[in-house]
Amino acid sequence: MNRDPVSAKARCFELGSFLRSRRERLTPAEVGLTNGFRRRTPGLRREEVALLAGVGTTWYTWLEQGREVRASMEVLSALADALRLDVSERRHLFALSDRAAPDALPTGPEQVEASLQRMLDSLTGQPAYVTGRRWDVLAWNQAAVAVFGDYGALQGDERNLIHLVFGNARHRRLLTDWEELAPVSLAMFRADSARYAGDPDFDRLITALQQVSTEFRSWWPKHDVVARLSNIKRIQHPRKGRMVFEYTSFAVTDGSDRKLTLYTPLQEQKTVEKLEALLRKNGDATALTVDSMSKPCPNIRAEKIRQEEPTP
Repeated sequence: MNRDPVSAKARCFELGSFLRSRRERLTPAEVGLTNGFRRRTPGLRREEVALLAGVGTTWYTWLEQGREVRASMEVLSALADALRLDVSERRHLFALSDRAAPDALPTGPEQVEASLQRMLDSLTGQPAYVTGRRWDVLAWNQAAVAVFGDYGALQGDERNLIHLVFGNARHRRLLTDWEELAPVSLAMFRADSARYAGDPDFDRLITALQQVSTEFRSWWPKHDVVARLSNIKRIQHPRKGRMVFEYTSFAVTDGSDRKLTLYTPLQEQKTVEKLEALLRKNGDATALTVDSMSKPCPNIRAEKIRQEEPTP
């Protein structure tokens, strides 16, 4: 696609200005260089940035001058390292260079900020939860407890959406259209897990599900993938019977691979009224007890494979 030459020129100028501003904020000591003789301008010199990034001084100078030169992904990464750019600055550098930034895989414990939990709690008429990169349920609201059960009663790998679909008998009974929903969920999970191939937490979960679910063991080798879509979920609630929700997932755009999933009750099967009735009664809101929520599928081995519980 041909780009507007005016826009390309403006982007090159902005890129040069951005590089210069990041260069001028650094001191030689911060990047392991000596001060040397007296400096006329603040920060690093252009030749010092070029040296740190392993590029030619003239070529780097052209970049700062806003000339239309094309930097490779490798060179942009080297410049980002040389200028000590953070995640947001790296993304900005690649955007100005008209390239997609390579996303670093999130690592470490997953948490949910108090502001995000407050947002969940404010959704009094919509079951909602936040899941992590491996589909672990990290936070939820009271409406989700009323419809799906108390996620707080689950431990380790049990508090995981794909584990609930394939490894939890109560949850399977809850899903009216399990036969249609389960293979699609598995294909979505495989698509999301591709970035984490070889990750031990993912491998442990996949191995455990292959051992406890014949369907998972049969479908996983097919390598089916599908994008995440909005859809309809039909629930056979143990207290209120059939309920129908429209659900949509939204990415939490901070690079964490967390997602927010909302369930909107539809008028079909009087779902709105049934949900309101569940939420009016504190007993019904927590009616799915620890025993019923964590009851495994019949073919689950006696020993449970657990992980450190995610921090909600």
